[in-house]
Amino acid sequence: MGSHEMNGNAGGVVFENVTKRYGGVTAVDDVSFRVAQGELVTLLGPSGCGKTTTLRMVAGLEPVTEGRVLIGGTDVTLRAANERDVSMVFQSYALFPHMTVLENVCYGPMSMRMDRAKAREVAASKLAMLGLAGLEDRLPSELSGGQQQRVAVARSLVLEPKVLLFDEPLSNLDAKLRRRVRQEIRELQQALSLTVLYVTHDQEEALAVSDHIIVMDGGKIAQQGTPRELYESPASRFLADFIGDANLVDGELAKGASGSTFTAGGVSAPVRADGLAAGPATLAVRPHRLRLVDAGRGLVPGTCKRAAYLGSRAEYVVESPWGELLVFDADAASLHGRDQAVGIDFDPGAVILLAR
Repeated sequence: MGSHEMNGNAGGVVFENVTKRYGGVTAVDDVSFRVAQGELVTLLGPSGCGKTTTLRMVAGLEPVTEGRVLIGGTDVTLRAANERDVSMVFQSYALFPHMTVLENVCYGPMSMRMDRAKAREVAASKLAMLGLAGLEDRLPSELSGGQQQRVAVARSLVLEPKVLLFDEPLSNLDAKLRRRVRQEIRELQQALSLTVLYVTHDQEEALAVSDHIIVMDGGKIAQQGTPRELYESPASRFLADFIGDANLVDGELAKGASGSTFTAGGVSAPVRADGLAAGPATLAVRPHRLRLVDAGRGLVPGTCKRAAYLGSRAEYVVESPWGELLVFDADAASLHGRDQAVGIDFDPGAVILLAR
């Protein structure tokens, strides 16, 4: 686990062999990880993989069946939600519609018996920090989606929790706003050294905001690492397919004196296959790592089936002995035509080989 060894004395969150069962169904299966203090860690995975259940066990909203949860070095496994120093930002924002922005943010501190004037002062400072100064007297319905999301963050920050939990916080925003708000969340987290556990099913969002990503699949951790590690070195077919676009080709890996060769559909190409034994293998290659060249050149022959111009790049679907391959070409100036014969080229180190 590299820099993420278990250390119960550290701040942040430690999950030790946590399992959650609902009757005969195991939703989370022997999961261990750590969120270091001041770090943003994302739980990423498809629907039903156990990520939200994991977040709710950190919050104390779901009891743990087996294992331990530590927050700030303290075992909180048996503590109620209100006895844990965490605050959750929900997908729906859950703002009180009849209260102003300032009243929404004051609500938590005042329910903790903070003096009204002091609560208003703390709330106003958090709103200003999030660029919401001047909006204190508005109702949530008078705000944009991005502003509502920031009010929800302010309401969680005002309690100054040890850990901030985000549950799919951007799913109610349109694509352009999502990009801006995720940037704001990341900048705020870094500026204030907040400890954040963030849940999303959106790979791009996870890559953009995280120090460390934990990919879950079927209640277990499939792989964890930095965004770059997961993108460049996926450990399985599931990971290669789930994070970013990947072409997956099943074939055979052969090893010889002059290096490794991958063969599928009767076409062989030199590859770099460190630490993988010869035999059945899956080749994974990102579309932007493939290049279209003139017919008769390159490693794999093909025929253009579809071409799309997307401004910054052209996207091709190429029929080949290796199956249909998706190719992203940054040089979109001249489009290859439909049914045009082409060659596909790549560098041996640009592909990832996985045992099959």
